Amino acid sequence: MAKSQRTAVVLVAAGRGLRAGAGGPKQYRSIGGVPVIYRAMEAFSRHPDVSAVQPVVNPDDGAMFTAAVTGLAHEPPANGGATRQASVLAGLEALAKHKPDIVLIHDAARPFVSEGVISRAIEAASRTGAAIPVVPVTDTIKLTGESGHVEDTPDRARLRIAQTPQSFRFDVILEAHRRAAKDGRSDFTDDAAIAEWAGLTVATFEGDVANMKLTTPEDFVREEARLASLLGDIRTGTGYDVHAFGEGDHVMICGVRVPHTKGFLAHSDGDVGLHALVDAILGALADGDIGSHFPPSDAKWKGASSDQFLKYAIDRVTQRGGRVANLEVTLICERPKIGPLRDTMRARIAEISGVDISRVAVKATTSERLGFTGREEGIAATASATIRLPWSA
Repeated sequence: MAKSQRTAVVLVAAGRGLRAGAGGPKQYRSIGGVPVIYRAMEAFSRHPDVSAVQPVVNPDDGAMFTAAVTGLAHEPPANGGATRQASVLAGLEALAKHKPDIVLIHDAARPFVSEGVISRAIEAASRTGAAIPVVPVTDTIKLTGESGHVEDTPDRARLRIAQTPQSFRFDVILEAHRRAAKDGRSDFTDDAAIAEWAGLTVATFEGDVANMKLTTPEDFVREEARLASLLGDIRTGTGYDVHAFGEGDHVMICGVRVPHTKGFLAHSDGDVGLHALVDAILGALADGDIGSHFPPSDAKWKGASSDQFLKYAIDRVTQRGGRVANLEVTLICERPKIGPLRDTMRARIAEISGVDISRVAVKATTSERLGFTGREEGIAATASATIRLPWSA
């Protein structure tokens, strides 16, 4: 690809996904702990040869979209239309001001597109002007009539399954879409069909069987199982922390500000629950302890909020392609009483770590008035974390 060539992407995400069953639009559902649309967009946002990603969303989905793709670079979303074809045109029109040379058009419901497929799409469009990724048909295909009887058996050697991203010279596909809209044609099922109708020759390039479209509930079940099978290295770590009481009117516990007659004596905010969790996660990763990553001798952590420590530990898991399966904290103290705040703490840990609250447990116990916790001199916490990593990690 020429260095001066600019490549943009239209990410089509305005559909309602009714065939995927209950649970809202499929592009915003979680798969493998990550929103479908995030996985689809991330591959393009991080590709070195993509200059702009233009999402097209349903106007009613703005809040869901923003929450699902936090951290990814993209253009302001364009409003989708009543059909996929109308949504693609809206995305192309939104990109027109950028004047890209090449555009890739991708369905947000295909979350497993690879860097290799994207690179091949860009190269193919640069060379041919219009190209689509395809995979061979492995089953025998039958053509049937209205009666359901077989009328023909086409040669499967010539059949291909079309995927996205479909790639084109930008000006050519924009003009084809505009012509189709002007002529009242709204029945095209993909962009290659519009290109063919407009008289373009559409080339093909190697797709990827993993680049499948999520359509039915069974697709989600199958892909969840596939992703889980890739994370077969299951690890558990434990953590422990303790902080003494000092002057103050509150303590931070599991990310929640808890009114109390005392405060913590600590370099950071002294959140024993989060500190123990961080140690548990780092232990599961065999990646040192909280003190080695956030040394108390470093002045920049003075009074620091411990949620950033937990986010850091979670990021260490993500960077290795892993997932958090379970987080558990046990708090040991006489006061303050943890029971009334247990679910608030669970929710806060879930929010910080980005896992479902069903994977977070917070428990509390006393030491029967024995020891420093029994004398109300401080609070102790133990924690465990179960994570799943790829075996290659």
